Amino acid sequence: MTAENCTVVTDFTFLGLSDRRDVQQGLFVFFLLVYGITVIANLGMVLLIKMDPRLHTPMYYFLSNLSFCDVSYSSTVSPKMLADFLSEQKRIPYHLCAIQLYCFGAFADVECLLLAVMAYDRYVAICNPLLYTISMSKRICTQLVAIAYIVGLVDSAIHTCCTFRLPFCNSNVINHFFCDNPPLLALSSSDTSINEIVMFTFIGCIVGGSIITVLLSYSYIITTILRMNSAEGRRKAFSTCASHLTAVAVFHGTLLFMYFRPTSSYSMDTDKITSVFYTVVIPMLNPLIYSLRNKDVKSALNKAISTKLCSG
Repeated sequence: MTAENCTVVTDFTFLGLSDRRDVQQGLFVFFLLVYGITVIANLGMVLLIKMDPRLHTPMYYFLSNLSFCDVSYSSTVSPKMLADFLSEQKRIPYHLCAIQLYCFGAFADVECLLLAVMAYDRYVAICNPLLYTISMSKRICTQLVAIAYIVGLVDSAIHTCCTFRLPFCNSNVINHFFCDNPPLLALSSSDTSINEIVMFTFIGCIVGGSIITVLLSYSYIITTILRMNSAEGRRKAFSTCASHLTAVAVFHGTLLFMYFRPTSSYSMDTDKITSVFYTVVIPMLNPLIYSLRNKDVKSALNKAISTKLCSG
C-alpha cells in the first residue's frame, strides 16, 4: 500500500475479551481479585525475603526476582484490561501500545530465563552440594540475574522496533486485550514475514535455551534423587520437582502455542484465552507454586506476623 493511501494511526482500539456489558462486569470483578492477589502475593514475597535473614540464600534471591518479574509484567497488562472492562472506548495511544509491548516482552523474557536459572540452582544444590557456596556465590547469582534482564530488555527492544516500523493502514482495531506481537502483525497491511522470522529466531533461542536448561537440570536431579536411600526424602524431592516442572510446562507451553506458528494460522479468539493464562493467572500462581509451599517461607511468614502482632 502506498504512503499516500495510508492513514497515519494515532491509536489502537481493543476488542477485549467480550463485548457484552454483563460479562465484562463479571470479568472485571474476577480479574480485579486475581490481580489483587498477584500484587499482594508477589510483593509480599519480595518483602519477606528481604526482611528475613534466613531467606538470604541464592534460591530465595532468584525467587524474589521472579516475584518482582511476575508483578511487573502482570501490571503491564492488567490495569489497562481492568479499565477497559468499564469503558465504552477501549483505546490506547500508539506510543503507549509500543511501551506496553516492550515492557511485557522484556519481563516475559526475563521470566523465562529466571526459570532456567532457578532450575540450574536446584541442580547445583542437589547434585553438587559441596560446591554450592562456590558455584552459586552472591557475585555469580547477581551476574545471572543481570544477564537475564539485559537479554530481556535487548530482545524486547528488537521486537518492538521491528513491529512498529510496519504500517497499519487497513484498521486500528486489535482483536485482543493488550498490545502483543501476533495480533499487531496480523493487523499490519504489509508483509510481516521478516518480523515472523526475527520473532521465531530470538524467542526460539530464549525459550528453547530455557527449556533445554530446565530439562537437563531436572534429568540430573531426578537421577540423583533416585539414588537417595530415604524414601521420604525422595518423595519430598519429587513433589518439589513436579510442582516446578508443572509451572514451567504451563508457562512455556502457552508461549510456544502463541508465538511459534505463522500468522496465517493465528486464531485470535483462541489466543486471547491462552494469553489470559500467562499474563494474568500464572503470575498469581507462581508464589504458591514456588514459595508458599516452602516450609522456610511459611516459618518466616509466621514469624513476621507474630512480630507484627506483638509490636501492635
